[in-house]
Amino acid sequence: MEWTLEVVVVPVSDVDRAKAFYADQLGFTLDHDVAPAEGVRIVQLTPPGSGCSVVFGRGAVPDMPPGSLKGLQLVVNDLPKAHAMLTERGVEVSEIQVHGMGAWDGEADLNNVGFVHFADPDGNGWTVQQITARR
Repeated sequence: MEWTLEVVVVPVSDVDRAKAFYADQLGFTLDHDVAPAEGVRIVQLTPPGSGCSVVFGRGAVPDMPPGSLKGLQLVVNDLPKAHAMLTERGVEVSEIQVHGMGAWDGEADLNNVGFVHFADPDGNGWTVQQITARR
């Protein structure tokens, strides 16, 4: 039996601001933005190439403090390119770090050990890791 992670609920304070951040700045695909009942709104977006989406909204999602989710991780095969894209789209992102070594020197292999970090407008914490080959 396969068990797949399909959705992560992200606690946000402003649904429209979060939707703009995830769609416009991160480039996630908007799967749906629905209001199935009075006081209920559900927004789902998926990172390009991912089998797992993020969901936020009001009235039908768990009540969690905005910004309380930490440790979400995305994986890319070209971290410098991802870093440049995030920067160009106005995301406040850390410099590229090599795990256990500090700032990237522009030459070290980033496979499995290269990371950048950013937060959404509410402070939910994200990491982006480069994996070009799995061990």
